[in-house]
Amino acid sequence: MTWAAFWAQIATLNGSATQMGCLRLAEELSRRPLPDIIGFAERHAEALYRLDQEKFGMLPVADLTGRDGRPFPQSADAFLYARCAVVAAGQAIWEGVFFDVDRFAPYTSTEFDGEWLLHVPDRAYELATGKEWDRSTQYCFESYSNKDGWPHLRS
Repeated sequence: MTWAAFWAQIATLNGSATQMGCLRLAEELSRRPLPDIIGFAERHAEALYRLDQEKFGMLPVADLTGRDGRPFPQSADAFLYARCAVVAAGQAIWEGVFFDVDRFAPYTSTEFDGEWLLHVPDRAYELATGKEWDRSTQYCFESYSNKDGWPHLRS
């Protein structure tokens, strides 16, 4: 799947990874050839991997503070869901955060939980084949897997 085709599919979410929007996207993908589902999964994983950078991951959660009033850090899962929310927001937002980290910050809010987007490729595959997908992609989308994005984590 080309990047243009991937972003066209993401655009059907209208900027937000809601449960219903992601289910509709999975259903749409499931009607496409299997290479398109796999291609979507690859682009999705790569988009998340590219966002897996310290400058985004070290941002505090936008709408939370600790008991002492200090900013509340993102957990690994919260950071993954924030990255999903940025992808769901669309190509322009995704590209824009690389030039301005402040554009990423609002997506750390609990208001922008992008977790449903994570399940789209697996759900589309299951709908298309009737089987669970034990998949791996070229890029790992898990938080802190992009060693270039987290240089101090290199061993």
